[in-house]
Amino acid sequence: MNSSFGSYRSPKTIALVGKYHSLEIAESLRRLAEYLHERGVSVFIERETAEHIGRQVDLSRWVTCGFNDIGAHADLAIVIGGDGTMLNAARRLSRYRVPLVGVNQGRLGFMTDIGRDDMLTCMDDLLDGRFAAENRMLLDADVIREGKEIASNLALNDVVVDKGAIGRMIEFELFIDGEFIYNLRSDGLIVSTPTGSTAYSLSSGGPILHPTLTGIALVPLCPHALTNRPIIVNDQADIEFRITHADDPRVHFDGQVTLDLQPGDSVRLRRSAYTICFLHPPGYSYFAMLRQKLHWSERPKGN
Repeated sequence: MNSSFGSYRSPKTIALVGKYHSLEIAESLRRLAEYLHERGVSVFIERETAEHIGRQVDLSRWVTCGFNDIGAHADLAIVIGGDGTMLNAARRLSRYRVPLVGVNQGRLGFMTDIGRDDMLTCMDDLLDGRFAAENRMLLDADVIREGKEIASNLALNDVVVDKGAIGRMIEFELFIDGEFIYNLRSDGLIVSTPTGSTAYSLSSGGPILHPTLTGIALVPLCPHALTNRPIIVNDQADIEFRITHADDPRVHFDGQVTLDLQPGDSVRLRRSAYTICFLHPPGYSYFAMLRQKLHWSERPKGN
């Protein structure tokens, strides 16, 4: 499986997933559901979205269902919100191979291509099969304690091990494909996919990886030794870090799911067998998106 662009079939059934507790998103979701219905598309509303947004707008005419039913029956899902909403939907739907389209109603929106004002005008291209399909890799993560797996999760952006709420550094050993790499004293370590390279990893000095790459970035957080630099490894690498000293260590999956760790615990990471498919509108360019979001085109002030 790779990240090259491809085609997809014209959708007959579309699920809508929205950020909760937002009247603005509730209204956008209602307008989109009505538009798709008028185009002859069967519309599902994700259950938790409907429970929250349904208090603000009337969604009673639409079928509501959970992510499992969306995975079984929807041709694609449109996510209305920001990157956080997209991350949650991606982890829930990746095993079903349901393509995702993002309508940005958040802030930066690296994964949500369509602006709110352009939402309905883009639907004709989507329904006629003119969006481009692009696969993105995910990470599988297992937490091992005393030789037993106590938790596992997926991540589209990153897996982060950090020192938690207490100010002291965390210490751990890093292994790649069973080979000892180094001891690290730091505030933590980010293990990032190319998709996640523009998230926490970027703000911590990590490299931007084009999504067509299949590498994994390891980015230390405030390392005690300045020689500990970001490393990019092959996407087939098995990565493990073992906690040696820490007061309040934690592991975070996409910044949305958190698990408390203990000294002696290991976190093992590898590329997931699942990918997530993003659908991009005609004319989409990754570098154009970066120029816009990161303000690369702006001239320095005073010139």
